[in-house]
Amino acid sequence: MSELVLKHGLIYTLAREFPQAEAMFIRDGKIIWVGENIAVDQFVGSNTEVISLEGKTVIPGLIDAHIHLQKYAFSLSYVDCETQQLADCIKRVEEKAQRTPHGEWILGHGWDQNYWDTYGTASQLDMVAPDHPVYLTAKSLHAAWVNSRALHSGGISASTKDPDGGAIQRHDDNAPTGILFEEAMMLVSGKIPVPEQAQISSAIEQAQSKLHAYGITSVHDFDGVNCFRALQKLHSNDKLRLRVLKNIPVAHLDSVLDLGMQTGFGNDFIRMGNVKLFSDGALGPHTAAMLTPYYHDEENSGILLLDSETIVEIGIRAARGGLGLTVHAIGDRANHVTLDAYEEIRRFEAGTLHDLLPHRVEHLQLLHPDDLDRAASLGIIASMQPTHATSDMDAANLYWGERTRYAYAWNTQLRHGAQLYFGSDAPVESPNPFWGLHAAVTRQKRGSTTIENSWIPEELITIEDALTAYTFAPGLAFSPTRIGLLRSGYEADLVLLDVDPFHIPPHELSEVKPVGTIQAGQWVYRA
Repeated sequence: MSELVLKHGLIYTLAREFPQAEAMFIRDGKIIWVGENIAVDQFVGSNTEVISLEGKTVIPGLIDAHIHLQKYAFSLSYVDCETQQLADCIKRVEEKAQRTPHGEWILGHGWDQNYWDTYGTASQLDMVAPDHPVYLTAKSLHAAWVNSRALHSGGISASTKDPDGGAIQRHDDNAPTGILFEEAMMLVSGKIPVPEQAQISSAIEQAQSKLHAYGITSVHDFDGVNCFRALQKLHSNDKLRLRVLKNIPVAHLDSVLDLGMQTGFGNDFIRMGNVKLFSDGALGPHTAAMLTPYYHDEENSGILLLDSETIVEIGIRAARGGLGLTVHAIGDRANHVTLDAYEEIRRFEAGTLHDLLPHRVEHLQLLHPDDLDRAASLGIIASMQPTHATSDMDAANLYWGERTRYAYAWNTQLRHGAQLYFGSDAPVESPNPFWGLHAAVTRQKRGSTTIENSWIPEELITIEDALTAYTFAPGLAFSPTRIGLLRSGYEADLVLLDVDPFHIPPHELSEVKPVGTIQAGQWVYRA
């Protein structure tokens, strides 16, 4: 039996009946009691560890409600392509090539042509890495930049047709430039050697330590079955120190149905989430599906990957087996189509199953005004990523124009009564939740020292609402495991801070760093 008393702290429980406390008693990973300093000594025994917090702030363990755990773990060793100049990215590829054996793949992530005002080309990569296949994913993860060796490995030439749901960027002579969009990426990524399960497990084990340092104790993961296997291996070896809600790609729907796994199945550390599918692409590469074309790209309305009828068909099959849907939707057309599909699925559930599953729209980045209240009215979770707004605001203004009034509209969703989850989409963005909190309450780029001139200030939300979207709200998905509040009966997942996030200037939130993280009553990070 392990016992821990924390006292002399400022504890934000996020529980409505007693929002603040001074002390806490934890036994065997669960919160037994929360209250005032004067009463906590009753729990102290001969084997109880007692820690004076000396006024430090305590908040519930933070939950990243959208992360690609395997991709994030491996991205920590990739070429960092998030540079302000294209030449700087090419230089980093060259440096990586110089220390990589000939013939091995060079992988990187993070480029954004909107910063560079141009796309890179295969020939530019050929000049610095002629002896390696190179595959660099865009910040959005919806485009890739490759060199000639990589194009050759994927069998891509001037005569290669665009795959369904994807596009190969081409020169005037039809030769591929080296930029691949959406499903065309798979032509090359499918040739990259798949890591061994032991490598995946090791990478995730190392990555969870970084997440702990950010105060993250739970995640909703969106990677594939190899990641699922690695998580199970870590858990069986008592090395998994994150609670994981595991969403499964729709390609594996039949297998999951055959096994009889349902949304919510699992234990305190690995629990089944939903089936994930994509209705469109992303803003960065202009593949998000739009109702009207992009500004400055008037022939392009993006790529709609799934129509409403297809989503309904998949959703009903999944629902019959007890599985919820999670649909990626970014453009206003994709969100409209997805919400139309959910309306039909809800009618099926109400009439046939008499049970409503926890369906989600992932990203919900741009909505037509007619669709603003539909997620709430249908009981669909709005799973959004605040740092997408501060990363995308310039591109959104340029390519979406006045439509951006209802882009990244967190406050609108809350006002209509939608359940709001917050995450990072790492490695698309940093998993640092304090960057996300900063984005949610300022809608400004990091480094600003005032909240004046916030981008679409009507969509600002309070620090309490933002923290709830990082804690209690996404914690409900782990039920019956109780996380996201600091109250009796809940799991002892919590974060120690040396500042009070409720009483610092909002622009300072991005600089907050935890000084300790406790997961299931055990220290997993101490500064």
